[in-house]
Amino acid sequence: MTEIASQDERIATESMMTRLMKRPELGAIGGLILVTIFFLTTASPSMFTLAGIMNFLTPAAQLGILGIAAALLMIGGEFDLSIGSMVAFAGMIFGVLVVNLGLPLILAIPLTIAFAAATGAVNGAIVLRTGLPSFIVTLAFLFILRGASLVGLKLFTNGSTQLRGVREAVAGDWLTPIFSGDAFPGLFRWLGDRGIIATLNNGVPSVPGIPVEILWFLGVAGLATFVLLRTAAGNWIFATGGDKTAASNSGVPVRRVKITLFILTALAATLVAIITVIDTGSTDARRGFMKEFEAIIAAVIGGCLLTGGYGSAIGAFFGAIIFGMVTIGLTYTGFDQDWFQVFLGAMLLLAVVFNNAIRKRVTGER
Repeated sequence: MTEIASQDERIATESMMTRLMKRPELGAIGGLILVTIFFLTTASPSMFTLAGIMNFLTPAAQLGILGIAAALLMIGGEFDLSIGSMVAFAGMIFGVLVVNLGLPLILAIPLTIAFAAATGAVNGAIVLRTGLPSFIVTLAFLFILRGASLVGLKLFTNGSTQLRGVREAVAGDWLTPIFSGDAFPGLFRWLGDRGIIATLNNGVPSVPGIPVEILWFLGVAGLATFVLLRTAAGNWIFATGGDKTAASNSGVPVRRVKITLFILTALAATLVAIITVIDTGSTDARRGFMKEFEAIIAAVIGGCLLTGGYGSAIGAFFGAIIFGMVTIGLTYTGFDQDWFQVFLGAMLLLAVVFNNAIRKRVTGER
């Protein structure tokens, strides 16, 4: 009888509700719905016009690129608290290459990526060789990279902590539109001419196109989701974060997986650095300040557990959109914008409690 019951349990089908409850991104989707309802009832209607949506998706995209990389690393069982400082450091390297050395983007971008990848690899190697918690190692690199950015900028700008002239240096470069500006301007002009989208008094569309960082955000989210759910590398990431000893005994290259994930977080920070530096035309030592915590919050809201082995790239995607919506949405309401910090902390706490409760309910843990 016991054997028959065991077989029945193995072949039992799950209900749709059970499958949905197992999805890590469930909390983020629910949170996004609640936040949307909140702003629909309290904010100016202009928040949800095409221009308003682009307005809050732009910061969400920049954070989301970092948040998705942080989510992958957290699923793999590690943290990277240096990702915000890496934005400043990579921005400094990139700015020096294009402004001080006059290199074209086709050379400056790969060199910046190489610096960042090497730093990420060092982060991972120290964690693995010393056995120290990644929290401690990357916290140290948070200060190291921020200090290196300050010293480097002062060295190359004769004492200033800001490097200007980037926009002029990359003007006319064929790679610039890939990292800056708006995509599909012709389509948006066509839509404006036919009255499909709003236009200004001179007939120019109020939204000239889709900011390229949003396209990068969508691309990174899609690629990360595909890797996690459809490739062996995704299985390795989950296995490494779940139980690295068991994963190693099963043939998973745990060391390679972890170092690769540290490199990926550095590369995500570099992408955000390049986009923001070209967009603003300058870089400074405070670029990316506090982004390490915001990225982790987006990942946790998206369903990542602090213990590793569980999470979702698409959850971090929605978590970043929630973050961007609240950041910009409060400006469309009568609320004091300082409530943002309160909301952020509350969202983090609720996300952790909700994710743990759902996981225990589904797995039967006590």
